[in-house]
Amino acid sequence: MLGLVALVPALILLAVHGWSSAQTDESTAAPPIDPTVSVPTPTPALSTSLMTFRRMPTIISRDLNGAAFEAEIAPFLATLNDRSCTVISVDGQEIGARNADIAVIPASNQKLLVAAVALERLGEDFTYTTTVRAAAAPVDGLVEGDLFLIGGGDPLLSSNWYPDSNLELHPVTSPTSLDALADGVVAAGVTRVAGAVVGDGSRYDDEFFAPGWGVGVQGLEGGPYDALMANDSRVLGEDLRAADPNAAAAREFVQLLEARGVVVDGDAVSGTTPADTVEIASVASAPLSSVVAEMLGTSYNNTAELMVKELGVTDATPGSREGGLAVIRQQLIDWGVDVAPIVLSDGSGLSLDNRITCSALASVVQRYDSDSPIGMGLPVAGQTGTLSDVFVDHPVAGRLRGKTGTLNNPPFNTDPPAVKALSGYLPVEGGGEVEYVLILNGPTISDQSEYRPIWNQLADTLNTYPAGPTPAELGPR
Repeated sequence: MLGLVALVPALILLAVHGWSSAQTDESTAAPPIDPTVSVPTPTPALSTSLMTFRRMPTIISRDLNGAAFEAEIAPFLATLNDRSCTVISVDGQEIGARNADIAVIPASNQKLLVAAVALERLGEDFTYTTTVRAAAAPVDGLVEGDLFLIGGGDPLLSSNWYPDSNLELHPVTSPTSLDALADGVVAAGVTRVAGAVVGDGSRYDDEFFAPGWGVGVQGLEGGPYDALMANDSRVLGEDLRAADPNAAAAREFVQLLEARGVVVDGDAVSGTTPADTVEIASVASAPLSSVVAEMLGTSYNNTAELMVKELGVTDATPGSREGGLAVIRQQLIDWGVDVAPIVLSDGSGLSLDNRITCSALASVVQRYDSDSPIGMGLPVAGQTGTLSDVFVDHPVAGRLRGKTGTLNNPPFNTDPPAVKALSGYLPVEGGGEVEYVLILNGPTISDQSEYRPIWNQLADTLNTYPAGPTPAELGPR
């Protein structure tokens, strides 16, 4: 074996020598140097040999620091109760874990599964499209009959007033403009609609809320939602979210059309679009990578639920929660994840019926890194999204990225337990990163006085890596 190892560098040198000789043979004469042309000073070549450990700094650093990091992790693992779990790894290699295979309630860490599978199945450049159709093109500005507003599942469809309305804790940052769609209708020559404006969300089924949501969640934390939803089912001038997102979007669209001088004779209603219609206008969303980033950064529940339904769309049936969750489960199987303990009830993680293992979630987190659409979409400690006020003065501020998750448990002395979760990445200087999954379940674990010390200890522990030489220090010179 040693002879083979010794032979490899020799073969490489021999190949390089042969290539160099061939290049020399092909050049019969060197071109003359033009004294009037300025020749730039070449960048100094790295002095590091091709056959040195410095060509693999991330791997070498992980191997040198693994044992020390494992020792640092041990005290943190011992603090977790028997209903909580964690997995900590470096560049996909597990360093420490506790209760990794027990089924726990994930809260909004469920969105990591949805995001990963959506990117895998739909692609990061996928866009949602909302269209307006009619039985025929306008004649002299008149649309005979109804105008159909057809939803494509876009969770960020918004009127221009909505992002600045302060109606949401985290405003929409990548909205799809419903105003632009109204402008498109006017640009198509429409000045009057003889019929109604019909909101059509038939791309998905009519389940507006997922089951298993706790008291006070419906209509506040999530839903109602459908393939056609604008402003999270809000209409300018109406105090509450509308019960039917399709009809609400139609009412909002009528206001936008009328503000542009279009006369609508009929009402705003919900319904379906006939087969034989022509397109009047359309508007596309931001790419899926941006939609995923918004969902993860602000923990946007409606986006997660609609993304699940989009995964469930087939040629024969509308998108459904059950269909989308089946796609997620199958993708996890395809990735080699043990799904036996996993229960998928919704996409947002609001359901108390969801169950996942830290081992399963860690395997998904490890498929990506902090520079991927998943990693780039996560909140940054002390700076953005749901981590903007967490770890503000900690050394991991501006570096650690993580998906938060919270479920309260009134009354606290009965099951199911409350949940506090945090999973993501801590990049390492010079390359590589620490991946972590932490899901805390307990009667009062969502109280800040209880979970913050655990989160702080996690951050302290992660920040000890690497104790020895970093990839930057081991890299080529």
